[in-house]
Parts: sequence; structure tokens; C-alpha cells
Amino acid sequence: MASLNLSASLQPSQFKLSSVYIASRRQFPRALSLKPYRISDIRDLSFSPLPEHQRTYVQSRFPSKTWGCSLDGSWGVRRHEKEYQIVCLAAAAADAEDHEVASSKVENSTQKSALVTGGFFFMWYFLNVIFNILNKKVYNYFPYPYFVSVVHLMVGVAYCLVCWSVGLPKRAPIDKELFLLLTPVAFCHALGHVMTNVSFATVAVSFTHTIKALEPFFNAAASQFVLGHQIPFALWLSLAPVVIGVSMASLTELSFNWTGFISAMVSNIAFTYRSIYSKKAMTGMDSTNVYAYISIIALLFCLPPAIIIEGPQLAQHGFADAIAKVGLYKFLSDLFWIGMFYHLYNQVATNTLERVAPLTHAVGNVLKRVFVIGFSIVAFGNKISTQTGIGTVIAIVGVALYSLIKANMEEHKKAAAS
Repeated sequence: MASLNLSASLQPSQFKLSSVYIASRRQFPRALSLKPYRISDIRDLSFSPLPEHQRTYVQSRFPSKTWGCSLDGSWGVRRHEKEYQIVCLAAAAADAEDHEVASSKVENSTQKSALVTGGFFFMWYFLNVIFNILNKKVYNYFPYPYFVSVVHLMVGVAYCLVCWSVGLPKRAPIDKELFLLLTPVAFCHALGHVMTNVSFATVAVSFTHTIKALEPFFNAAASQFVLGHQIPFALWLSLAPVVIGVSMASLTELSFNWTGFISAMVSNIAFTYRSIYSKKAMTGMDSTNVYAYISIIALLFCLPPAIIIEGPQLAQHGFADAIAKVGLYKFLSDLFWIGMFYHLYNQVATNTLERVAPLTHAVGNVLKRVFVIGFSIVAFGNKISTQTGIGTVIAIVGVALYSLIKANMEEHKKAAAS
């Protein structure tokens, strides 16, 4: 049972209670507002957050003199120049116990959230590595990157339509204005996606990802010269190792050819402009629905070049050759699974990046590229020269430095704004 102690003292109270309730016989409880409050008649007094069966009541009437509530950390009443402190020991103990329980819950929630975020990172890396390996294996017997790009998007769109049909997630409506905002984003997404696949089909996966390490350089250049944002010198300086590393790797890469190199560079430019247009197309729609609409519009952009450039070859011998090499079932299943892995890794990547800070995002992106390069070399047994290996490492380190510096700048800007 809680105890209530009334003592005459001029010293401030050492107890800080979470709340005080004033109650009449007809209505209980009514919270005391956090401002000077004059009380003329106290019938019952109770302290929260004690349960009902532990509450202690003062069943006496106080004279209607000058009574008040001090809000400097002590609760009390004043009469005849004497301060009477009302101290509820049980309430203080309950507050401490509740604080300990709340702290334990917060700690458990934080640990659970960290495990979930770690799971998202694992799935992001896993799906990305599997996609890159399967995608390259398909190109070994079906070298038609324009058509394969269409398959990637087509499977993803079919997946989105099925999810919409069952309400996971619920489809967000789209109007003409939003369609016009998303169209340039989708065009850049389609161009970057196709050019990346052209590079995958003609050079080693590790080399394509090394070239794509230059993407931060193009982002910085676009921010400086297109958007007019001033890029600090330290950020430009951190990009020097990226340029040097990619140049070293390109000079001695055994699978090097100009088609793979130029297409990877074009994909960097396309994805840079995709980022620019994405900022202009910020909407209240959730990221899953936005990515679904971008995939649908991008598919419309990818179909014509696939039909024009590769259509005649596919109709003449492309499909027949692939089926003759691996069989119809494996050919169709390979196309389906690379499309599923492509869509899922992009969707999980979006969900992952929504859960973490920019700095974690930057580190995660760099580590993902390291994982993909490493696993692709192991999976395909690609031989690389010493200079190519050193250049790749230098480029990745440069990307890491750039990402860390930029993420720190963004966090400082947010902190200053808040």
C-alpha cells in the first residue's frame, strides 16, 4: 500500500512525480494542467501512474485559503507562509520501476530494429549478387541485352500488378500531372538499365561495376554545373582516387572493349539525370507505388529499341539457338528468375535505404559493390591483372571516401536546419 506523507518544510521536494490528479467525488481523474493553478477545495488526491488498487487518497478537506501548486519540480500547497510538501514514496518507486521497464522495452525494440535492418541489408546484397550472376550466365548463351532488359521490367511489372490485385500494397491513383513528372525519371531509368545490361553482356561483371564506380563523379558534376549547387573542394578531391582507379583498371582489363566501356559510362549519366528528375518528381506517394509506375513507364520506353534492334535476330535464330543450348524450360525459367531478382533487389534496396541514415546508406552502397565484384570474380573465374585489381581497390576506396564525406555534409545540413 502506498503511503502519503505530509510534512512542514521550507526545503524543495526531492521527488519529481510524473503527474498529479485532482478529483472530485463525481469525476475522477482530471489532470492538473501544467501552469499555476489555484485550488479552493481538494476532496481526493491521487498520484499517477499507480494502479487503482495501490492509490492513496486524502479524505480530508483543506481550508479554502491561498493554496497553489509549485511547478519548479516540487508539488505542494502553501498556507500561512509555510510550504507543505506532498510526497508519495510509492509513486516515486512506481515511476522508477516504470522507467526501468520502459528502458528495457526501448532497448529490446532497438535491438529488434537493428536485427530487422540487418536482415534487409543481407537480402539486398544476396538478391543483388544472385541477380548479377544469373544475368551474366544468361548472356553466355543468349546475348541480347535489349530483350533481357525488357524481360527484367516485364516480370517486375507483372509482380506489381499481382500485388496491387491483392492490395499489397494498395494501388495509389495516378493523374496526368504525376505521369508527366515520372516520365523523365522512367526514361532515364530505362536508358540506364539497358546500357548497364549492354555492358554486362560484353565485358566482365566486375569491370562493369568498376566503371559504374564513377557514378558519384557524374552526380557531383551534374550538381555543380546543371543544378548550380556548389560542391566543396574536399568532395572533388575525394573523387580523384575514383577516376585514377577506374583508369588503371580499364587499361589492363582483359575483357575490355569499347562497347562495354561506353555503355557503362552512358548508364552513369542516365542514372545521374534520373536522380535529378527524381528530386523534381517528389510526391506524397509511397516508394513502392512510385517504383511500380516508373517500371511500367520504363517498360514502354524499352520495348521499341528491343523490337527494332534485336527483333529480327531473335525471330530468325536467337530464341531457337538459346532453346537448343539449354532447353525451353531452363531458358524460360532463367528469364523469369532474373526478372524477379532484378525487381526484388531494387525493391528491398529501397526499403533498406528508407530505414537508415545517409551515412549508413553510403557505406552500404560501397560494400554492395565490393560484394558484387568479389562474388562475380569467384563465380565466373575471371582472371584480372595485378594493375586491374589495384585500380579496382583504389576506385572503391575513393567511392567510400566520397560517400562518407557527402553523407556527413548532409547530416550536418539537417542538423543545422533542425
